[in-house]
Amino acid sequence: MTTLVVGATGATGRLLVEQLLDRGQHVKVIVRSPDKLPDDLKNHDHLFVIRASVLSPSDAEMSQHVNGCAAVASCLGHELTLKGIYGHPRRLVTDATRRLCNAIKANKSEKPIKFVLMNTAGNSNRDLHEPTSFGQRFVIGLLRLLLPPHVDNEKAADYLRTDIGQNNDTIEWTAVRPDSLINENKVTEYEVHPSPTRSALFDPGVTSRINVAHFMADLITDDDTWNKWKGQMPVIYNKESS
Repeated sequence: MTTLVVGATGATGRLLVEQLLDRGQHVKVIVRSPDKLPDDLKNHDHLFVIRASVLSPSDAEMSQHVNGCAAVASCLGHELTLKGIYGHPRRLVTDATRRLCNAIKANKSEKPIKFVLMNTAGNSNRDLHEPTSFGQRFVIGLLRLLLPPHVDNEKAADYLRTDIGQNNDTIEWTAVRPDSLINENKVTEYEVHPSPTRSALFDPGVTSRINVAHFMADLITDDDTWNKWKGQMPVIYNKESS
């Protein structure tokens, strides 16, 4: 089984690639700077590196990159710099999601391809009409005005919800929503819920990047996990110690 990963040089993307390789999977990555990959990943026999910006390949090239993959995973995000937040491309995640899905459709696979998007607990699943307080709705409205990456995350998930939907013949999807991300060295116990169990703004939970990578790898490699969460936007938290 082969998975295409974009955002593979990011803090979570690298961990996802590692998780997939450790499970015996073949992995393709589209990366602008392969040198940012750790040597143990870069030199792995089951890793195929495509050197390019994720939005630069032609439609035909993108279809070729996706061809033969049973899953596509996006860990793309905006760098936390002024240029990364306010510069172009402002719709990096959304545009990449759309282009990758179009490439999947163009290949007309006989079996639906899995698409796993890393998103955020700050984005609500509007299919479920998740309750939010007035204060949270007010702050989210400000974030939409002031922080383009937040709108990008919303639009990427909305594209999967509304344009791909629940009954697409070629694509099945899941959008994984971690809360406040932290770095940990090992996978720990975590919880996955259909919707947030706490406010991402006023009572945020914590999610380690390695747990996000582990859950995304489970979605890709384990059919039971996939069938439980496909077409949904699961929220993942580190399990609190009692």
